[in-house]
Amino acid sequence: MSSSMIVPVIDVQGNNFKELWAAMVIAIKTSSFIAIDTELSGLGSRKALLAESVEDRYKAICNAARTRSILSLGFACYKKLDNKAEITYLVQVYNLTLLCSEEYIIEPQSVQFLVQHGFDFNKQYAEGISYYKGNDKGGDAHGVNMRSLFVELLRANKPLVVHNGLIDMVFLYQCFYAHLPDRLGTFIADLSQMFPSGIYDTKYATEYELRFTASYLEYAYKKCKLENSKAIAGGGNGSHVFLEFCKYTGNMQSYIDYRPCLDNQNQDGALNICVQFSAYGWCPNGSQCSMSHDTDLIIQHDEKIREDKRKKRKRKNKKKGSQGPTETCSSPQGKRSHFEETELDQAVPISEHQEKTASSEATDATRTFEPGKAASKNGNEESQPEASSEAPVRPKEKKAEGGTHRAGFDAFMTGYIFAYARNLTENTEETSTAPLIPACLNKLFLSGKSVPLHVTKSTFSKSSKAHVHKMDYVWGKSIAVKSEGTV
Repeated sequence: MSSSMIVPVIDVQGNNFKELWAAMVIAIKTSSFIAIDTELSGLGSRKALLAESVEDRYKAICNAARTRSILSLGFACYKKLDNKAEITYLVQVYNLTLLCSEEYIIEPQSVQFLVQHGFDFNKQYAEGISYYKGNDKGGDAHGVNMRSLFVELLRANKPLVVHNGLIDMVFLYQCFYAHLPDRLGTFIADLSQMFPSGIYDTKYATEYELRFTASYLEYAYKKCKLENSKAIAGGGNGSHVFLEFCKYTGNMQSYIDYRPCLDNQNQDGALNICVQFSAYGWCPNGSQCSMSHDTDLIIQHDEKIREDKRKKRKRKNKKKGSQGPTETCSSPQGKRSHFEETELDQAVPISEHQEKTASSEATDATRTFEPGKAASKNGNEESQPEASSEAPVRPKEKKAEGGTHRAGFDAFMTGYIFAYARNLTENTEETSTAPLIPACLNKLFLSGKSVPLHVTKSTFSKSSKAHVHKMDYVWGKSIAVKSEGTV
């Protein structure tokens, strides 16, 4: 049973943005779905972001998006290959380093966390891709820039996948699209028209469809990878998920950051698992914690608890002379359901980055967002990199940066969770226009809430004027709107 792989993540910054533009556009336009993730300069008041009223939460997120910025954007394009016997995706992953051209707040906690996980602020300020926020301001509407990239993403009309993505969508809107509307209903109305193929939140899918013990990003990803590997090793009639990556050559190879994904290593004996990190993917003691933060061990620990419960229930049912119900993924001892997360998150101040993944010290209970990515209309199929089913050999001179918390790799993990969940729920008779996972279509996870936020336009809400104007431009219904200048 082998699930090891090396994921090539293409680093994009100002000095190679134009060079990689066509490849990014083709990847977007030819994908089956696109997963995104972002790194932010901060989020402001944690208490406000977890307000009881969803409308109040939206206002707090809007304030953060207007005063903070996106530091990096990751997107992973998953293209389903139809000529394969199994469910196989060609995956291309991009990590864009960004630099907002306007003043913005950057929080010390966010800086500290990102530096600890390999983020290079020197590179950001020297080579970050420039962008401005709010409404279009002038310049070339067809320029090679982030605003145009986001327009291409909208034109591609692909399903968008996020993990706990409400904050992602708010920041994407403010940073690359238009000035945020004041009301949540207006924002939702705009969002439903911007992404007609649907938005899928893997945090919601993990909680309510896959029903894993924990749902922070790294846990969900490794759990999906482990279950998929077990299914492959065990044979059976069901389909399985396989990935292929492009084989990059020439100058492209110098832009690749190879991220290793090793097999789950079984370890015997007592496991000193940090209960806090096990439940939420975050621990206040960080690297100083004496207990294990290894997600593979945490999953192994949860599996053992689940198996012990199953055996105990089986023995009890034997005594009763009846067969017990099938065991489900119940929460292990020491873990709480997501309905109880709000209290914890409000009690412990943590940065936005600390919540994004399990690999980072982040509680996914209030995890933030993930930005989107764009596609270009002028891409040439011949410029598409050669596909290879084998993991590329890592060049000796290229070393992975410390930590696994990168927007590009997080987007890859988000996409994998979605691919796995889609495979489990796929309807063989579905049409090309059918939702990829119907039960999760347009449902954004809300921390501490028992119901998601539905991205559906209400009959009582109107779209914003800025959105209507922008949609006319996106779909060519009027004279081109002036947009951001070229990089």
